Amino acid sequence: MITIDPAAKSVTLSKPALSRFANSARRAIGLTGQVSILLSTDAELKRLNRTFRGKNKPTDVLSFPAPAEIAAEHAGDLAISLETASRQAASYGHPLTDELRILILHGLLHLSGMDHETDHGEMAAREAELRSKLRLPVTLIERAHKPTAKSLSKKRRA
Repeated sequence: MITIDPAAKSVTLSKPALSRFANSARRAIGLTGQVSILLSTDAELKRLNRTFRGKNKPTDVLSFPAPAEIAAEHAGDLAISLETASRQAASYGHPLTDELRILILHGLLHLSGMDHETDHGEMAAREAELRSKLRLPVTLIERAHKPTAKSLSKKRRA
């Protein structure tokens, strides 16, 4: 289920299309339980990040795995900032919908138990494999090492 926070910037999104993608990605990853996705604001992601991770800053996606006792029915929840996703989409030169799909895939991998901060590249490899299978642009982890469309245009002007 996808919920768009009324406080989030008004954008035209197809909740059914995003839900279909999330379900396809969830199955490809092997998550059996359902996932709820909140599309919200930078302010809300900052609040959640501060409350649950002790980091007082907004972020693009947060993952909240469900307790093991209910994981078969409900794998967990994702929260995504539409504002950050919009900026990142513009920076990488692709549509907002593609950026949301990238963030959903990344969050779902976290719900499956993967953690790119500690796993020596396993999540990055799995994300790249699924990106190709799901026909997505460069994934979140891969982008950390690649220039953006904006940075390339700045270099050309220099």
